[in-house]
Amino acid sequence: MSIIAWILLGLFAGFIGNKIVNRRGEGVLTNLFVGIVGALAGGFLFRQFGESGVTGMNFWSLFVATTGAVLLLLTFHGIRQLGWSNR
Repeated sequence: MSIIAWILLGLFAGFIGNKIVNRRGEGVLTNLFVGIVGALAGGFLFRQFGESGVTGMNFWSLFVATTGAVLLLLTFHGIRQLGWSNR
């Protein structure tokens, strides 16, 4: 995929992931970061279970990237809650 496609997929996946987990968007740069890292994480996880990862600009790739973004956000929020509860 081209860099433009990764950016667009990351923006969409990050936005959807933030809407699912936080019920609101976090801003363009945060959505982009969460979406791209989520696409990489989701692709890795899906390949570990025998499915294809991110394959291009299609609905499957958006699903994989959004799943990765949601898991990334849930992990981040869980770690952040653990850190605050120990104080």
